[in-house]
Amino acid sequence: QVQLVESGGGLVQAGGSLRLSCAASGRAFSSFTMAWFRQAPGKEREFVGAITWSDDTTYYADSVKGRFTISRDNAKNTVYLQMSSLKPEDTAVYYCAASYKGPPTYNSRSYYYWGQGTQVTVSS
Repeated sequence: QVQLVESGGGLVQAGGSLRLSCAASGRAFSSFTMAWFRQAPGKEREFVGAITWSDDTTYYADSVKGRFTISRDNAKNTVYLQMSSLKPEDTAVYYCAASYKGPPTYNSRSYYYWGQGTQVTVSS
């Protein structure tokens, strides 16, 4: 069993930055591919990015590539999402998700464990 808790959300002006954290407890964190998803009001949940368990390779959605960076600290059982050059369209609830030794897929159904989400609001 893995519990995920996101933090770091808030209100920021367009062009600003935020860093989200996702702390994991339970089984060996280093064996999990970790991902970030987001869901805006009235929209489906969408893939933001992922970092693999095997070699820390990162993958990003085109909409955030070059602006967002995912990293992990296995010693702290934490994955981060550094967001820069934020836009109003980045406003959403951000969720972290975990897949045991899974591929870094954009498909949310591949991730078994989910956090409760943290709200990010970008004002124009």
